[in-house]
Amino acid sequence: MNNHTVYIALGSNLGDRKANLDGALAELERRPGVRVVARSTYHETEPVGGPLGQGMYLNAAAALETRLPPEALLEVLLDVEKQFGRVRREPNAPRTLDLDLLLYDDLVRAEISPIIPHPRLWQRRFVLEPLAEIAPEVRHPVLGVTIRRLAEALRDLPPADRPLSGLRTLITGSTSGIGLAVAEHFAQAGSWVIVHGRRHPERAAQIADNLRSFDVATAWLMADLRLETETRQLAEAAWNRWEGLDVLICNAGADTLTGEAASSPFEHKLEELWHVDVRSTVQLCRDLGVRMHQRGKGIILTMGWDQAETGMEGDSGQLFATVKGAVMSFTRSLAVSLAPSVRVNCLAPGWIKTAWGESASEMWQCRVVRETPLRRWGTPDDVAGVAVWLASPHARFVTGQIVRVNGGAVR
Repeated sequence: MNNHTVYIALGSNLGDRKANLDGALAELERRPGVRVVARSTYHETEPVGGPLGQGMYLNAAAALETRLPPEALLEVLLDVEKQFGRVRREPNAPRTLDLDLLLYDDLVRAEISPIIPHPRLWQRRFVLEPLAEIAPEVRHPVLGVTIRRLAEALRDLPPADRPLSGLRTLITGSTSGIGLAVAEHFAQAGSWVIVHGRRHPERAAQIADNLRSFDVATAWLMADLRLETETRQLAEAAWNRWEGLDVLICNAGADTLTGEAASSPFEHKLEELWHVDVRSTVQLCRDLGVRMHQRGKGIILTMGWDQAETGMEGDSGQLFATVKGAVMSFTRSLAVSLAPSVRVNCLAPGWIKTAWGESASEMWQCRVVRETPLRRWGTPDDVAGVAVWLASPHARFVTGQIVRVNGGAVR
């Protein structure tokens, strides 16, 4: 039979804790078909859950090689626990020895015992820190994230090069343009990303797959934000994906400037913009914002327009000033409503070269440069960089603000 690579967690907070853990590993070595090949240092941690007044835990992780199938290995672990006086009563009660099966090769099974990988592995710092010592590059078979990155995500301070480490983020309209750039920058900064699109699931799936190269968990969801029912379903599915969200970015907007939509009547454009840019933003922010507020933390970013308050001539100016002005005003009120636990800010881009900018006439190209003090178009990356900062700990005292990303334009 082939050998399998297995990782287990060990813990003890009764009796001689170190002797219990040392003894358990020695006993495992004596069991047929099991060999201990690596072990972490010991970590002392506070108890999580269970009755009050418990002593501190001593925790460790170990790598095993075994010929045993998962069911037989679990029986061995339970028998060793029993040998060291483990008595199972109430959940999370003090114990002489706790042995948890964390990973078994790349096996994934959720319907029969033992469940593999351990269902709470990615949420337990006291397990991930010792496990990261001996298996930093092993990937969680469901999330696709290395143990090293999972451990980083639970630390008090994120790594300097990954300021969004482990934050769970939904970005609407993230299959192109500014939304796609934000998704890429967030993944690079360590955030887990849910990609959202409306029409092309294969593209959303491909983007999510590409983002995994940054060693983050990703997912994709489809929803037509013109429809209230699908907007509600998106909120529910995104929240449940990883047992909550840390960041919501309402970036999706109706395209009324390119393609067939460009020739639609004013009233039709207004209706599209109202449903996608305003109503879905309000609906998602209120739904997910309340959940974040109840949990005690969260970050929301909305998308405005730098000329909504100063005005621009023409139909497009009237349309975007109306809907983006509404989003900007809503953002300020939402920030007050959800403070202090949830920070809410609005990005207000100026002339950003997305699909319309790429095909704009020479007159518009010259006007953009003339009206922008930095003398160039903005890029989706320019907006994405500011979004990363607003979601990071560096902006922890910033809420209720309209942040203009417009190269210095003042009108």
